[in-house]
Formats: sequence, C-alpha cells, structure tokens
Amino acid sequence: MVDLTPLQDVLAVASGLAVGFSLGLIGGGGSILAVPLLLYVVGYPDPHVVIGTTALAVSVNAYLNLIPHARAGNVRWRPGIIFAIAGAIAALLGSLLGKAVNGHKLLFLFAILMLAVAYLMTRPRAERSGDARHRGASAETLWLIGVGAAAGLLSGFFGIGGGFLIVPGLMLATGMPILAAIGTSLFSVGSFGMTTALSYAWSGLLDWRIAMLYIAGGVLGGWLGARLATHLGRSKKALNWIFAVIVALTAIYMLYRNLAAFGL
Repeated sequence: MVDLTPLQDVLAVASGLAVGFSLGLIGGGGSILAVPLLLYVVGYPDPHVVIGTTALAVSVNAYLNLIPHARAGNVRWRPGIIFAIAGAIAALLGSLLGKAVNGHKLLFLFAILMLAVAYLMTRPRAERSGDARHRGASAETLWLIGVGAAAGLLSGFFGIGGGFLIVPGLMLATGMPILAAIGTSLFSVGSFGMTTALSYAWSGLLDWRIAMLYIAGGVLGGWLGARLATHLGRSKKALNWIFAVIVALTAIYMLYRNLAAFGL
C-alpha cells in the first residue's frame, strides 16, 4: 500500500465527508464521486486499489444508513434479500472482470458510466412503478433475480454502490413505492459493495487505512446531509441538477486523463 502524507489523510476524510454529505442530502449519486475524489483529490495512484477501497467505504456507509430506514419501516426485506443475493453473486463475477481490465481503461469506462448517472439524476423519478401490478410471487422473484444480477454485475465491475440502478430496478420488479425502494436499496448497495471489496482485498487491492478514513468522513457527512435535507424541501431538485453537472464535469476530466489507455 502507498504511504500518504498527513495532508492526504485529511483530504481522504474530507472526500469521504463530501460523498456522505451528498448521499444524505439528495439520496444518491454521491458514491459515484468516491473513486475520482480518491484518485485526483487525495492523489492515490493505483486505480484498482482505489476501486476496492471505495467499494468498502460505500458498503459500510450504506449499511449504516439502512438502520434508520429499517426503523422507519421503509425496508421490504423479502424482495431486498432476493435482489441482494442475486446481485452479490453477479458482483463477484463483475469484480473479477474489473480486476482483469487495465486500470486506466477501467477508469475511462467508469467516466462514461458517470455521464449516464449525471443524465439520470436530472430525470424526474416516478413515485411508483405500475409494471409489476399483476405479477404473481414467482414472476416477481424471477424479475428480482434477473434485475438484481444485472445491477450487481455493473456494480462489481466498476466498484460502485449502484443505487441509481437498484432503486428503479426494485420498483420495476415489484412495483413498490420510491421511498420503500430507496430504503430497501441500501441493503443491496451494502451487499454489492462488500462483495466487491472482499474480492479486491483477496487480491491485495484494498487499502484498509484509507477505507477507514473515508468511512469516518462519510458517517459525519451523511449525518450533516440528512439534517440539511429536512430543511430544503423542493430545493433538492435544483441540488440534483447542480450535482449532476459536477458529476458530468468530473467524468469529462477523467475521460481526458485516461484517453492514452486507448492510444488516443
């Protein structure tokens, strides 16, 4: 692992705080910035270690944020567990594929994914999906397994939480309202991230110390963001747009930095 300076340690905590704050404030998207923050703000040089380390940090923060949602009754455990198991198996496969790809090529593809996330953040969310209204229990289970596996594969490959995929995926498979999908998604985000992190740790591609600094910052940031979110109301729609622009600009910078990996 890389020896970082005290300033880089502080920047790691600050980066984790920024990720947690955005997650608490607007309810998603923040984990997509965990990788570029560790790479370009903290200055960690190894893309694969960065992906493994941030996967652990995102996982732990997701499990911590799951607790208040569970207490509020926003977690549908049966579909959540089915989705998480199918996705975690696929996330393991995705992480194996990701580790086999050149780090800079992986970052280039990651940046393209970030542009897709930025676009989705500007789209209005439906309160409920009607697609699953007439499905039986068996059909719903098959949908949960199929959609969960697809989301888990992408999550493992890129080392992300995947909440932007999991929330609509749960709504598509079950028709549950968005608040329940958000609460339930955290169990899958934590499970996917932990599977990916353990896969990277097995290969020696996880910096435990930096992960703990990231988690510490993320816990504080999530608490601050959640408190502020309760006072903003409709202003959060504008924040989604602002955050989407930040994600898009970061993605463009990452594309530029990693063009050489494709000989461009």
